[in-house]
Amino acid sequence: MTFPNPIRLLWGLWAWLLLLPLLALVAVPVLLAPSLSQRRAAARLVCRAYFLLCGLPVRVRGLERLPDGPCIIVANHASYVDGPLLFACLPPRFGFVIKKEASRIPVAGLLMRRLGHHFVARKNRHEGAGDARRILRAVEQGQAVAFFPEGTFTAQAAIGRFHSGAFAAATRAGVPVAPVAIRGTRRILRAKTLLPRWGRIEVEALPSLLPAGGAGDAAAALRDAARAAIASAVGEPMQ
Repeated sequence: MTFPNPIRLLWGLWAWLLLLPLLALVAVPVLLAPSLSQRRAAARLVCRAYFLLCGLPVRVRGLERLPDGPCIIVANHASYVDGPLLFACLPPRFGFVIKKEASRIPVAGLLMRRLGHHFVARKNRHEGAGDARRILRAVEQGQAVAFFPEGTFTAQAAIGRFHSGAFAAATRAGVPVAPVAIRGTRRILRAKTLLPRWGRIEVEALPSLLPAGGAGDAAAALRDAARAAIASAVGEPMQ
């Protein structure tokens, strides 16, 4: 059995322990602030503070490429770090699509609902279809939504299969898809590991993609184009 070196162990413990006071800190404005924009701004500030206090350097590029109006962001998923990272980096107008199981986590589920995130059932087809329709209506009403279309992540350095929901919604609503490439988070907290390690992180917004028509083939083409663009930017193969 091998053990982490003392510096990595201390840093990893610090990264975990830091979550508790920051979660308590963000709970107050998220629960009490009257407007969604205020709640998201406060949570975004706390997420940024987490990476700063952990000493994790985050380089962000290409945000000027993000569409100003309603759109759908799709990003690769490599670690538990990805959600807070994107929330810290993206403008606060973006809500996130999250698996419905997360909504049942005590305290965290309530905070995510207060932040206007969208929950999707993955194992119940009928319930999932209803969730997808609600997200589509939100986009049609002018909201901006962020997806991790892989749905999960693995220890293997590869871009997994993209589910079609984000691209079907973009095609039906006639809004652009903005691919975002995340680099470095798999090293920091790889799947099936508990102790994080220090590393550099990069987030890059890539050129947006426009849907061509409303047919299923158009959504599939949009999905494949986004996946290829992210894989190329991240430098990982497609599974």
